[in-house]
Amino acid sequence: MFSPEEPIESTPEKTLELSRRHALSSLGLVTLGLAATTSPAAAFLSLSQSPKVNIGTSKKRNAPAEVRIDLTDLPEEWVQSNRTTLVEYTRYLYSLKLKQVFPKQVIEAHAKQKGTVWNSLPPKEWWVRMGYTLRVVDRIALEMGVKEVEVVSAYRSPSYNARCAGAKRGSWHQANVAADVKFPVKAAQVTAAARNLRNLGLFKGGVGGYWNFTHIDTRGQNINW
Repeated sequence: MFSPEEPIESTPEKTLELSRRHALSSLGLVTLGLAATTSPAAAFLSLSQSPKVNIGTSKKRNAPAEVRIDLTDLPEEWVQSNRTTLVEYTRYLYSLKLKQVFPKQVIEAHAKQKGTVWNSLPPKEWWVRMGYTLRVVDRIALEMGVKEVEVVSAYRSPSYNARCAGAKRGSWHQANVAADVKFPVKAAQVTAAARNLRNLGLFKGGVGGYWNFTHIDTRGQNINW
């Protein structure tokens, strides 16, 4: 029997960037994700066009006053170009209190280069979007009994995404709601587990199965590939 590890309060509120509504799950699970839409992700890439988010809110989680992360194995050029937000973003990731997904793994997914183009951390206004997706990934890992998750890809800047082989122009990675992940089991098992938990109401979004990783996003509309 699937049961949420932590009850999540649902409180409606409106802010400049997000519109929140009560979660509607009989299982007591939070419904996560972007409001259903047929528009491509590219329509949401402007900060002035942030998508509405349909989620349940949780009690405020305080981030640690001081965070430490080993940056020695990250590319120095990338670290320097993202230094102004790196510490704050790390603190945000720690505040999510994930159990199977570690902040450094998420950060490493951004510190990549295609040709001469470096990826970057997402805009601060969009950090919370990936928070929803990472919590979904973490819950799936917990239910599967997986102790560690590799984040292959998370946010992709438009210029970096354009250099990624097979990436769509309107990729949801550019809207910071998608993560490609690897578990230490067959990818097909992760894909099946993600879809099963989604069917139980854990989230609304896309689940894509590939031979060596699984794509999970919280776009708010269920879709498989």
